[in-house]
Amino acid sequence: MVKKATDLLSRVRRHIPDGIRPAFTTPEEWHQWQLEQGRQRSQALARENQAMKMQRTFKRSGIRELHINCSFDNYLVECEGQALALARARKYADEFEGNIASFVFSGKPGTGKNHLAAAICNALLLHGKSVLIITVADIMSAMKGTFSEGAETTEERLIEDLSRVDLLVIDEIGVQTESRYEKVIINQIVDRRSSSKRPTGMLTNLNINEMNQLLGERVMDRMRLGNSLWVIFNWDSHRSRVTGKEY
Repeated sequence: MVKKATDLLSRVRRHIPDGIRPAFTTPEEWHQWQLEQGRQRSQALARENQAMKMQRTFKRSGIRELHINCSFDNYLVECEGQALALARARKYADEFEGNIASFVFSGKPGTGKNHLAAAICNALLLHGKSVLIITVADIMSAMKGTFSEGAETTEERLIEDLSRVDLLVIDEIGVQTESRYEKVIINQIVDRRSSSKRPTGMLTNLNINEMNQLLGERVMDRMRLGNSLWVIFNWDSHRSRVTGKEY
């Protein structure tokens, strides 16, 4: 086996231009390279399996078709506030690795909160990260589904799945019915994610005082860990001008 590997390396070297150093020069280095490639492939498959599992669980969730092609480059900038929001979102994505910072995008509907959140998620997906954008309504629908007879999963398992994704973005905070159960579930998700050093994003029409009142100081304190962002989208809606062809 070693002889075959040595012979193969010798044949490969004969075709390598002068001045180019191969990634491996001995059978042992080649073996280590193969092991590393296998490890990376296993990790990629694990991420793919996790993403597929999440999509099976939350069939209506994820990056919606309107935002599937959203990026930082096609974000509309018409004022200083939009330029600042874009810069902060781009920096967040660039510095995501090893960062526990969460973010809150707050402001009126149609101001681009979902676009920049989707742009962050799309950028992270390109770097092999697992992401999920999901509304509070979809979370609660899935949670209540676990109470049905013959349910395929449990409330605890759903919370665990939501806690394991690299970035979870919870949309429509404040649109829900504000029940105690919803508050408890969001509290558990944010608490578990922050304890495992995984950031959470929130999209809302509420201001900071309304968020504190709705979710409680404990949740919002968790959302402030690290160099977290609170970006206010305080310009007019441009939703009436969106045709879907911009992206």
